Amino acid sequence: MGKDKEPKDTEEIIDPERLVKNVQRKRKLRKTRKKQSFLRKFCRFGMTVFLLCSFVYISKMPQWYLDKNIFTVTGNNSVVIINNKIIKSHKILALLKRSEVPDVPVYMAKTDYIEKELKKLPPVKDVYIRRYAFPARLQIIINERVPVLTISPDVNVPAVAAYTSDGVMLGREYLPLSKEFKTIKVLSYGTKGDDYTKWKAAKVKQIETIVKYVETYSKEPVEYIDLRNPEDIYVKIKTVNIRLGKPDAQIYERIARIPSILPQVKLVDSKVKYLDLSWEKVNYLKLE
Repeated sequence: MGKDKEPKDTEEIIDPERLVKNVQRKRKLRKTRKKQSFLRKFCRFGMTVFLLCSFVYISKMPQWYLDKNIFTVTGNNSVVIINNKIIKSHKILALLKRSEVPDVPVYMAKTDYIEKELKKLPPVKDVYIRRYAFPARLQIIINERVPVLTISPDVNVPAVAAYTSDGVMLGREYLPLSKEFKTIKVLSYGTKGDDYTKWKAAKVKQIETIVKYVETYSKEPVEYIDLRNPEDIYVKIKTVNIRLGKPDAQIYERIARIPSILPQVKLVDSKVKYLDLSWEKVNYLKLE
């Protein structure tokens, strides 16, 4: 039998110098990580303080606050009024002159009181307010009612009142209207049992309908409608003055007779005072 082989020594011999270097390297790495962690925390803290200070500083800047004279000085760029074609801007500012300007940043300012005050004006249907900063300012957007009638006591007299499509009367302070409004001229004294200051939306609608019918059947624009005697209505077109009579249920049937007689009016040599359609079935010309 052969001799048994002696076991080899498998234990690794540890180098003391290498062990010391590894320990030192790990210790240095831990110190570096602690410094980096501290630096990150310090930077975050510093950034937080900086942002807080910046926020406080910026929030206190005067560009966030409305000018105290915003409603008292004309030509002030702190308030811009747009879309107001009936109400003059200075009248709007005069109405808001007694209003207190908010002493808070513009983004916190309440504007409900402005809307409430402006809606008291007859031409104003609605109000929208936008707030801007740097510099702080307001933009007031006016949504006005649409005027459809103007009232005059005579053809050559300027309008003394106007009516909107929803039956709201506009007084002299809102006249004359801009030429871009195409309104029906109505002659009325406001007396004889038909006070125009008491008209409702239904009355305005009736006048619009009569004028529309006359223009449709005559194919001419109406110059004015005469309601100075509310029981005897006249409508003036280019060719002739038309007497319609009472504003009863048959008035539209009488208007429908215009195409059958208007060509004859144009052939008459004498000067025609008016075309009378006030009778039920009879039409005749009144000569001057």
